[in-house]
Amino acid sequence: MASSRPRAAARSTSLRESDAPLEGAAGWEALEWTKIETLPRSFSVGNLDCLLEAEQIVAEGQGVVLVNTDEAGILLVTNFRLFFLHEGTREIIPLGTIPLAMIEKFSKIVAKPPSATRQVDKATPRRLLQVIGKDMRIIVFGFRPRTKQRRTIFDALLRCTRLPRLWDLYAFSGPFKFTNTKPMVRLLDEYFRLLGKGPCRASMDTIEDGSFTLSNDLWRISGVNSNYAMCPTYPFALIVPRSISDEELLQASSFRAKCRLPVVSWCHPVTGAVLARSSQPLVGLMMNMRSNTDEKLVAALCTQLAGSRDTRRKLYIADARPRKNAIANGAMGGGSESSSNYFQSEIVFFGIDNIHAMRESFARLRDYLDTYGAASSDGTSSFLRHGGWSWGGGNLSSMSASVSTLGDTGWLTHVQTVLAGSAWIAARVALESASVLVHCSDGWDRTTQLISLASLMLDPYYRTFKGFQALVEKDWLAFGHPFSDRMGMPTVSGSGSMPFELSRQPSTGSFSTSPIRQPSGSTSQASSSHAQTSNNYSPIFLQWVDCVSQLLRMYPFAFEFSSAFLVDFLDCVLSCRFGNFLCNSEKERVQCGVSDACGCMWAYLADLRASEGKYHVHYNFFFDPSRDGREILPAAAALAPALWPQFHLRWACRSKDQAGELEALCRKMAKNFSELKKGNEVAERKAKEITTTIESLSAELRKEKQLSSSAMVLAKRASKESAAMKRAVESLGCKVHFSESGGYLVDIERIPPKSMYSSSSSRREMDGSVQHDENSDLSISISVGAEDAICSNPLSRMCETLCPLHTREAGCRWPDAGCAQFGSQFVGLKANFDAFDRLSIMDSYFDS
Repeated sequence: MASSRPRAAARSTSLRESDAPLEGAAGWEALEWTKIETLPRSFSVGNLDCLLEAEQIVAEGQGVVLVNTDEAGILLVTNFRLFFLHEGTREIIPLGTIPLAMIEKFSKIVAKPPSATRQVDKATPRRLLQVIGKDMRIIVFGFRPRTKQRRTIFDALLRCTRLPRLWDLYAFSGPFKFTNTKPMVRLLDEYFRLLGKGPCRASMDTIEDGSFTLSNDLWRISGVNSNYAMCPTYPFALIVPRSISDEELLQASSFRAKCRLPVVSWCHPVTGAVLARSSQPLVGLMMNMRSNTDEKLVAALCTQLAGSRDTRRKLYIADARPRKNAIANGAMGGGSESSSNYFQSEIVFFGIDNIHAMRESFARLRDYLDTYGAASSDGTSSFLRHGGWSWGGGNLSSMSASVSTLGDTGWLTHVQTVLAGSAWIAARVALESASVLVHCSDGWDRTTQLISLASLMLDPYYRTFKGFQALVEKDWLAFGHPFSDRMGMPTVSGSGSMPFELSRQPSTGSFSTSPIRQPSGSTSQASSSHAQTSNNYSPIFLQWVDCVSQLLRMYPFAFEFSSAFLVDFLDCVLSCRFGNFLCNSEKERVQCGVSDACGCMWAYLADLRASEGKYHVHYNFFFDPSRDGREILPAAAALAPALWPQFHLRWACRSKDQAGELEALCRKMAKNFSELKKGNEVAERKAKEITTTIESLSAELRKEKQLSSSAMVLAKRASKESAAMKRAVESLGCKVHFSESGGYLVDIERIPPKSMYSSSSSRREMDGSVQHDENSDLSISISVGAEDAICSNPLSRMCETLCPLHTREAGCRWPDAGCAQFGSQFVGLKANFDAFDRLSIMDSYFDS
């Protein structure tokens, strides 16, 4: 046995025997219960980070085993969900975590060991808790013997799922971060779009004062049902033919089941054809009851064809039911129309089964996936089963048996029927410009499926995030699909002043219906609870989302959203975390104040997308609205639905539910490419800035070079002038000394010729002046200061103050004024003019 393994590893790895595969109910005996250690008393789950806002823990069980994956951990029940924490890491295990509203039923199971292998230490029956979800999973938890943990968890589930009032749902425990804006305003905005009044915008003031009743040439928005008196399950505003008055609408409503009279759901913006919906007519058993106003209302849907004054378009009346069901409903006062009583019409039956057939088909599909999944609820992989029913036999009979079992579920056949009917409706509108009136019995299940799918095929706006929200809110929520009944949630009974009531299905059922999982020992169901109503629960909306996923698979470029978005969207709907899909009609949601008291699912999903932008997993990476054109009309041969991997297989075959893995890889590559592109753009922008800076610096450098060149020219000229002046002064018998220290100081000493003077010259300089006595030689000191360099006219100053050869009367006596040029180094000279007066300069000097 595995008891030889380390004790710590036993807690986090396998809990079953390693030397024999599990098979059937014998799998319960293979669990090593003694290896589950009791958690420390100091451990507390009261402050878990994984809890949502307003989520509170009701009960907890420690040392629980998730049989599906053979993992031990902590099982918690909160006011919103049942979730399972890994024993070692304290991380949430997704398979064992399920919202309470998503639980279809749960049961206490007692698994007895087979008599052939019963031993003394394994004689105690195993205590199990089975949870069946509405999202295709079956979960089984195992509890330690001789503990009351299973009873604690079971009782907590009973209290939290059997809620007597709608207000007890988690959705009402706010306030929440994501508030719900007014859905009635959004409905009017969609109506305005359909009527070509897109610039108009609705508001609550528009609804309160009744100014929303706009119209175009053919249709108008009526407020006849503004107080829900005519039809409690219809929205407050309806699009009807402009030629039909409100009084005629009231009369026509009495001829339709639940007063759901024919109204317009979608208008073609070019041809004027419409999709209309209603419930069945009350023609009676003999099919002879008629209503003039109903016939007039239906005939008004046959408007004139565009560009023709005399030809009126054809009207198809699509009955979603099988013909025999429509005839049978005549015994209860219902039935179907007669084409002879309705102008230019043709009756078509689609043969879609009712909600009960869909519920049974869904249950069979769930059992099939649990049986043939990679890890079933009994802890055994389908690869390890024996016998002709197993997949692991590896023979063709086993494979064909599995495929036939999938076909026997009927789910894909039902999906195909709904898709085919919707495609037929869309083709009549797109190809023939005909109008189509769709109904079933009550007009809120199959009718809604067909109308919304056909609209999705015809209008590309509905294939975007914003349009998809508008489509769901219009055709499913506003037109009264009974979500509370179909999802098994508390519902409003009677008027708004009546208390909220909830009816539940009686405790019946069994642990397993699959023949391969009937144990050699036995299992018995101690008690069970169904979290749904017995007659009204049905996965109608789930089936419609499945149909949308099939269209997304066939037309991957036509949808802005991805399959991952549909999965998250469906999980939000089934979990009842938000208030958008509570109650059975718009009237009930208004009475309960759902939009004000509960969070908004649309705002939550939009916030998720905003976190990563267009690279979020909800965005379809391949979306190209110009690829498929306006309408998508699948051919009959293309309507071959398959299992939806991201939803159907995510629990039973978790390694095979990655159908979007390639898309995710492409999205990641595109994101990396986008980041590289942005980085390249930033680098190019910086390079451009650097280039501009270099050009600017180069221009400044060229300018500096020009200035430097000019300065050098001037310096050369000054140097030449200095040399000339020096030669001229030295020719007079003077010695010139130049020194530069800040300012310029030039000392000039006369060196008398030996033939004329017998004594040598000397120079003494004190405080910037030249001092000499009578016996000394001539000494001249010339200093150049910085303050003198800013003379406004240095040439004139030097000529007038320094040069002894310059007179105001005669002008300059230097040849060509060569003694001083503008800007020379002699500008600003200070001299002792008395000494210059005693100088004798020969005119012949300048001739040389």
